Amino acid sequence: MDIATGLGLLSGIVVVTVMVLMGGDLHMFISEHAMIIIFGGSFSATLIRFPLAAMFHGLPLGARFAFTMRRITQRELVDEIAGLAEIARKSGPIGLEKVEVEDPFLARGIRYVADGYDNDFIRDNLERDRDNFLTHLDEGQKIYRAIGDCAPAFGMIGTLIGMVQMFANMTDPSKLGPFMATALLATLYGALVANLFCLPIADKLHGKLLDEETNRTLIIDGILMIRDSKSPALVREMLLAYLPEKHRHEEGEPVPA
Repeated sequence: MDIATGLGLLSGIVVVTVMVLMGGDLHMFISEHAMIIIFGGSFSATLIRFPLAAMFHGLPLGARFAFTMRRITQRELVDEIAGLAEIARKSGPIGLEKVEVEDPFLARGIRYVADGYDNDFIRDNLERDRDNFLTHLDEGQKIYRAIGDCAPAFGMIGTLIGMVQMFANMTDPSKLGPFMATALLATLYGALVANLFCLPIADKLHGKLLDEETNRTLIIDGILMIRDSKSPALVREMLLAYLPEKHRHEEGEPVPA
């Protein structure tokens, strides 16, 4: 679980709710008309921008990765691959068959090595799998960003509709309040959807996309070195180059200046 995402959303909702309750009751800030224009309009515009298949892939994948994290760090991933290289060096590729690996992408690569596939086959398949995954994750962040871009615009559209309705009914004072409330709430909903939900999630997904690209490229290089029977020490040193300088050393080990 990515605690930062959940905590950020929860704290944002709490702040807005407290401010609402300090100046009135929650019912004042509920408008079906504003919800229709914001959610219906934003979804419709996003549907025009992207294929339906991309929506079905991107939205759930994006939501899942925004709230989850890798179970192991990059440093732990390097250590695990170096350990697998040690097993392969001592027992040969056949020794990898009994090893349990938690990461599915790494497990697939280890299975290819254990089954004796050549380097070209392993590289092509793993790179294709990596690129497909990154494409779907990129679709997810683009879709959430598109919704975040659309929501304020449809909030303004809702405001304009409410103002037109208000001015068209100036002779009936009882309708002025509801129409003005709808106009203002549409802007509020659009700002909240964009700035509290969609745009932050899009930025979170962009960061995780970069991390996953690094992690999966690291795994591919590690698998190919294991396939070539490289020494565990060489595997470790080569893969540590993917990590930031401060993460390349064991805890307590001094970092070179």
